[in-house]
Formats: sequence, structure tokens, C-alpha cells
Amino acid sequence: MDSLLFLSARRLVAHRPLPTVPAQLYPVLFQAAFLDGRPLVLQDLVAQWPFPVLNFQQIVGHRELLQDHPSKLCIQSVILAVVEQLRQDLEEAGRDSSRCRLRVLDVTGLRDDAAGRAPEGMSVWSGTVALAKACVEVSKYQQELQKRGSGATAVLRFVDIHTDLFVNGTSYGILWDALRAGNTGPLRLKCREFQAEELCLAGIVSLLKSLDPSGVRRVDLRFNNLGLGGLSLVLPHLSRFLDLRSLRLPYSNVDVRRPTPESVLGIRCLARELGKLQSLRELNLGSSRLSGNLRHILCKLEAPLESLELAFCSLLPADFAFLSQSFHAPALKRLDLSGHDFSQTLLQPLQHLLEETSASLLHLDLMECRLTDSHLDALLASLQHCSCLRSLGLFGNSFSTAGLKDLLRKTVVLPDLRLVVYPIPVDCYKPGLDPGWILEEQLDRECLGAVSAELSRMLESFGRADVVWTSNPYGHGALDYFSL
Repeated sequence: MDSLLFLSARRLVAHRPLPTVPAQLYPVLFQAAFLDGRPLVLQDLVAQWPFPVLNFQQIVGHRELLQDHPSKLCIQSVILAVVEQLRQDLEEAGRDSSRCRLRVLDVTGLRDDAAGRAPEGMSVWSGTVALAKACVEVSKYQQELQKRGSGATAVLRFVDIHTDLFVNGTSYGILWDALRAGNTGPLRLKCREFQAEELCLAGIVSLLKSLDPSGVRRVDLRFNNLGLGGLSLVLPHLSRFLDLRSLRLPYSNVDVRRPTPESVLGIRCLARELGKLQSLRELNLGSSRLSGNLRHILCKLEAPLESLELAFCSLLPADFAFLSQSFHAPALKRLDLSGHDFSQTLLQPLQHLLEETSASLLHLDLMECRLTDSHLDALLASLQHCSCLRSLGLFGNSFSTAGLKDLLRKTVVLPDLRLVVYPIPVDCYKPGLDPGWILEEQLDRECLGAVSAELSRMLESFGRADVVWTSNPYGHGALDYFSL
């Protein structure tokens, strides 16, 4: 329910121009104008912002709230207002006469979700481009004034934009220009999370070298086809990010299943550079073929990892043995081992690993792991010790309806469990099909609906209606290390 203050603010921002109001009312007026989609009022508020910091997440609300509102135009209007204020500062030949006191604009965390509930939302990619263009525009304007001799030769006010950056081949050029402009211009990008996708090695290195190292907490490099050699050249540029806690390197085209002199040297380099990242707590090596090499890759880390994603990494029993005996195991909060065949020799190593992580593990993903009803007893014996478990992903395995009921009965005792993504039961597909080639149109939806309803009734009977059981692996929001 909206407060009386917020309702009053909504009435005020419905009319323009705004009356003179005390400084302490600016945040609630900004919130009302943003959520009601009033870009011109937002520009007016920014022009006279009485505080040094404007933080979207703190003022407007949580991401879920933002996703339900057409935020793109409003965010663009705020960026334009900041640009206009800096242009005025430059035009006034060094006289700091602006009423705007803004020094930090924080737009981190304004990501649109995969479901796209707000089609007019500002994505990380479009936000990166908009901010980069703003930096370049202000820098060029400053240079024009200096050439004409009609503007300030020294900038009296800088505005730092704290943001998450997502760059690909399309946006590389403008972001590179913006980062260079920030060295001398009044508008500077300060990156919190950096994601690069489908970029060449030289492009990734040039951007990493251009980022201000302070505050960078995540680097996410995916679909860049770097290979082990490319990673060996990229990772040395990460050691200057002293606050880097998350490194995500999925789909990097690393395959060290067959050792060569080059791969041995590459693994040593990778391990050495990872060891330099003293704040690192999350590592994603998804879809790298690491068979037998996990020990060599993680051996230089000085602090335990809390989140480890090794989906489709072709791990061997020796890799599981190393992880179980390492200091990472009792610290792990999130573990993704999807895509491994636990139907045979890896099942017992998995059990041992789960026992070692049982005191800390919050989130476990074992999707597409060839698990069947015959493996449930062994799996459940280990899962029942994971007393802190909050979510469990088992989509893509081959359980029957009876197996799922058994899974439910034996996991409802886990007090913190809130989400289970279960596989579509094999008996909900039309008979006579090859399980390896099951297609969506061969699903018996009526049968699946009945199973879903029965599982819901079971949860209610156990007093655990708070637990979400779903066969949909999407739509629950991507789990983020920083929310653990």
C-alpha cells in the first residue's frame, strides 16, 4: 500500500513546473516521477538535485518493481539531464553556478529480465550504449569549447556514473571511445560488472585495460572463443581489479582432455593468474573440457570459492576427489555440475562431494545428468544432509512420477528449501518413444498437469506450500552470486 507521502508526491509530479520543495522531498518525487513515467519532471529534478549521489536502486526500488514499468525513456531522460548540466557548467567558463550538486549517478542493477515483462525496459546493452554516447558527447563539447576559447579550460565538476557494462562487437567502438573520453572529460564511467560477448582477444584486452579498476566486482567473458591460449593472455589484466569477486568464463572453447606441452603451460598460466585474484569467490568455467585438470587449475587459489559452476566440463572421478578434499568444499554455497553422467562411476564421487559441502550448500544444479529412479536413493541419502539447501535443479533427468513423489517426500524435511526444478516425468510422454529423442509435441500435457497438481497437494499436506515445485527451468530469475 502506498504511503500518504508517496501519494502526495504523485499528485505533485503530475503537474509541471514543480513548486519549490525542501531537499528531503527530492527522492520521493524522483520515485513518483520515475514510476509514473514522467521524463520531463525527472529532468527538472536532476537539474536541481541537492545531493551528491543519485542511486536508482535505493530511490526507485527493487529490480522486480522496475521490471513492471517502462523505464527506458525515464532513464534516458536522466542521462540527458546530467549531460545538459555538464554542458552548462562548461559554458559558464568555470563558474560553478549550477544548483545541481550531483557527483555520482548510480544506475547499477537495472537489468531487464529474460522474460521481458517490460518491453520498454532499459537492458544492460542499451544502457551501456546510452551512457557511452553521453560520455562521448560531453567530451566532444568540452573540446569544441576549448578550441573556440569560449569555455572552461579546467573542469570544476565531474560526474561519475556507476554502472554495469555489457559490450559486444556492435557496441565495442562507442564504449572504447567513452572510456578514453573519461580520462579527461567531466563524465566518467565507473564499471561494477563487465560482460563482453563475442569479442576478439585484442578488443577484450583493450577494454579491460581502459576500465577504472576501483569497484569492479565481476568480469564475465562468454562466447568469445578465447581458448586456453586466449585466456592466458586476458587473465593477467584482471589482477589490478582488487575487488573482483566473480569471474565467469563459460563457453571459452577450452579443451584440455588430451594434454599437450602447450596445454600444460596454459593450465599453469591460468592457475597462476587465478591465484593473483585474492578476492575471488565465484568462478564459472562452464562448458570447458577439464577432464582430470581441476586440481591444476584451482591449485593457486588462496581463499575458498563460494560459488563454482562446472556444467558440462567432462569431469572425472579424480576431479571430484580433489574438490571433496579441498578447502573449497566446506565453503561452497552454490554448485553447478549439470551435464555430467552420474548414472555410473561419478555417482559415488558426487555423494562424497555433497557430504563435504552439506553444511554450506544453498543452491545445487544437477540438470541433464542422466539420473533415473534407480539413483534416487543414493542421491537422497546425500541431499538430506544438506540442511541449508534453498534450491535444487534436476531438470532434464529421467525420473518417473513415482520417483518425483519419493523425492518430494524426502526433501520436504529440508527447512530452507524453496525451489525445486524437476524433470518432466518419463511417464508423461507418449509411449514407444526413444527417451533420447523426446520432442515437445510428444508431451502429454494433461498427464503433466495432473502430476503438477498432485505434487502441489502433497506439499500442502506436508505443510510446505511455500516450496515451489516446477518443471519450467526458466522464469525464476537467474541466480546471482551477490544475492546468495
